Amino acid sequence: MCLSIPGKVVEITAELDEVFRIGKVSFDGLMKEVNLSMVPEAKIGDYVLVHVGAAIGMIDEEEAKKTFDLLKKMGDLEDEDFKKWTENK
Repeated sequence: MCLSIPGKVVEITAELDEVFRIGKVSFDGLMKEVNLSMVPEAKIGDYVLVHVGAAIGMIDEEEAKKTFDLLKKMGDLEDEDFKKWTENK
């Protein structure tokens, strides 16, 4: 099973060409560097679905917020693996 977490692109930090890009993505204030190569259309302010450090799709803001709120309610954002994934970012 694959779990992806919605986040908001806040900055493009590296751009080798129009496809290979790295960006800073905010997960409710927790920042993480994410590979944006699979979503070349993503721009600052867009919401992406992130799995294992790579954005694998786009999502609209309303759905992203609903999903993130659900993860909070389930307690998954308090999980030790999630905390390790986001620490020092």
